[in-house]
Amino acid sequence: AVTGARFVLAALRLAGAALLSPGSCTFEDSACGYQWDYAHLPWTLHGEGHYISVDTSYEGEKAVLSSPDLYSEEWSCVRLIYQIATTSDISPDPARLNLYLRKEGESFDRLLWSAKEPSDSWLIASLDLTNSTKKHKLVLEGEMGQDKSASIAVFEIKITSGYCIECDFEENHLCGYVNRWNPNVNWFVGGGNIRNSQSILPKDHTLNSALGHYMYVDSVYVKHFQEVAQLISPKTMAPISGCLSFYYQLKQESSIVFTVYLRDMSGFYEEIWKTDNALNADWALAEVDFNAPYPMEVIFEVAFNSAKGGYVALDDISFSPVYCSNQTGTPFNPANAGCNFEEDLCNFYQDHKDGPGWSRVKVKRNVYRAGDHTTGFGYYLLANTKFTSQPGYIGRLYGPTLPGNLQFCLRFYYALYGFFKMSGTLAVYIFEENHVVQEKIWSVLDSPKGVWTQAEISFKKPMPCKVVFVSWCKSFWDCGLVALDDVSLSLGSCQAADLLLPSPGECTFEKDECVFTQKKRGRGSWHRKRGPTPTSYTGPRGDHTTGVGYYMYIEASNMVYGQRAYLVSRSLRGTSGKQCLTFFYHMYGAGTGLLSVYLKKEGDDEEIPLWRRTGEQSISWLRGLIEYESDTNYQIIFEAIRGVSIRSDTAIDDILFQTGPCLEVEEIQFSSGYPDSLNEIEY
Repeated sequence: AVTGARFVLAALRLAGAALLSPGSCTFEDSACGYQWDYAHLPWTLHGEGHYISVDTSYEGEKAVLSSPDLYSEEWSCVRLIYQIATTSDISPDPARLNLYLRKEGESFDRLLWSAKEPSDSWLIASLDLTNSTKKHKLVLEGEMGQDKSASIAVFEIKITSGYCIECDFEENHLCGYVNRWNPNVNWFVGGGNIRNSQSILPKDHTLNSALGHYMYVDSVYVKHFQEVAQLISPKTMAPISGCLSFYYQLKQESSIVFTVYLRDMSGFYEEIWKTDNALNADWALAEVDFNAPYPMEVIFEVAFNSAKGGYVALDDISFSPVYCSNQTGTPFNPANAGCNFEEDLCNFYQDHKDGPGWSRVKVKRNVYRAGDHTTGFGYYLLANTKFTSQPGYIGRLYGPTLPGNLQFCLRFYYALYGFFKMSGTLAVYIFEENHVVQEKIWSVLDSPKGVWTQAEISFKKPMPCKVVFVSWCKSFWDCGLVALDDVSLSLGSCQAADLLLPSPGECTFEKDECVFTQKKRGRGSWHRKRGPTPTSYTGPRGDHTTGVGYYMYIEASNMVYGQRAYLVSRSLRGTSGKQCLTFFYHMYGAGTGLLSVYLKKEGDDEEIPLWRRTGEQSISWLRGLIEYESDTNYQIIFEAIRGVSIRSDTAIDDILFQTGPCLEVEEIQFSSGYPDSLNEIEY
């Protein structure tokens, strides 16, 4: 299927191939310094067809291609022209092409982009790369999946300085801009000396010549009232804000509406610019302030009212990170609207005419009452405490003011204790500052008692607003406790955030075991599980990530005293400098054994102990921190040893590898048992 694409590509040769920037390649007579990994499938260079490919004719899982060392002190755009061809339409595990960023000094590659849609001809992907002082490589990975016959071809990689939404339309991939097809009116490429329309322009704007190219829409085929043509930019892949500018010409006999919109991933349109109906027989410059804190597309839309409408032409779209107007306001930082309550209430506050609704509390490690969500031994908020529960009791917690007209995702953890009826005991309201009205956007329905459960809510309001957490109990007989912790706010909807690529070096076990494998599978191994473990008085009641997700644990009833289970990471890249490993562990049960973490360097038989816990620790998930160094490739090993009885289910969750030293220090790396002062609450 891929050879058939050669003819398509004959049209795709770029001018000035000799002047390719570092990391760019058209695969004509060489791979331009790209190298393949001999541990995996080979790539084949087809010089005459100008592409490089990998297919299922060899047995193997994937092929890896890495660029020479790159430096990008300024913002750049990577454009990738590729094709995935398969014989079967639907496969449970299709072939896919992934692009990673490998930064110097980091053990994990960051996934920038991934595609699995097969196509009959080449496709283009555009990815913004933020400026970085670190040396890096781009790594292409072709995964063959389970398809019987699949091939992946890469025709061109082009790295240019600037932003992916910029375009002068001189190259025939049009920078990844696409026309949304309409039977009657469409955006076409004009110029290049082709007489292809009745209302052609004599010159483009870029080259100011008949050979240059631009985009245009003509009304000659308009059949219906209000026909619309849309030209859609590549999606912004990194947060940008500043000034979007472009040149346009407009010739009209009857009214044409030329509008520029931003469209977010949930399909919401926001108009940012519109023509004032003045005639522009020459190229006119338009400038508009533009803010894309989360992925967005720019849409150039032309609406005609009749076939005698005239035309609109567009050229030289560019972007500058400085606002066009003298806008100097600092952009909103969502981190200021969250809190883990470890130090104080951050920017949250209470209205004291309600009475002391929420208290900041801390529970020492114990086997009866759960601690906070952040570390297991830190602070959280508790409402309805200290017998303030007179009937009709209510406690309100106000967040900081949030700007209007932005899409937000609010996440927080809550736990409920001692209610007969849970529904309505905790609710979230949005308080718009210009109204006195509060709108309820979430309330608890039912959840497992005493388990930290994550809630996520997307909202967008036209005016500035505040988030208010409200806890209340209707009658004295039904006043339990409501706990709240780890409130965070991010830009963009929660659904869009869930589609974001995972952080490198993070494993929540929600989908699979990530970079970890078992030394040997069987009864005495680690198991991936959700919900409580089968034995009472041991193991977690829910995971740490969301309260209803997955974690890894050992099932003590399948093991004998002293039996070991190993969870081993794949080989990780060695780096100079300190690394920080964070994870959560759960050691509850009178017979609990040992949990240890080891570092094993490549070529060494010795396993270096980094961290250990012995015996029952807490009914909560506790946070473990380990700082370590390894300049050679290495593996991390989690070893659990079953204790004296079946009440010995040990679990781990939410593993995170980070470059650089740990920002906090864990008091004790090797400890046994739990402190004597069990079950105290500090206020």
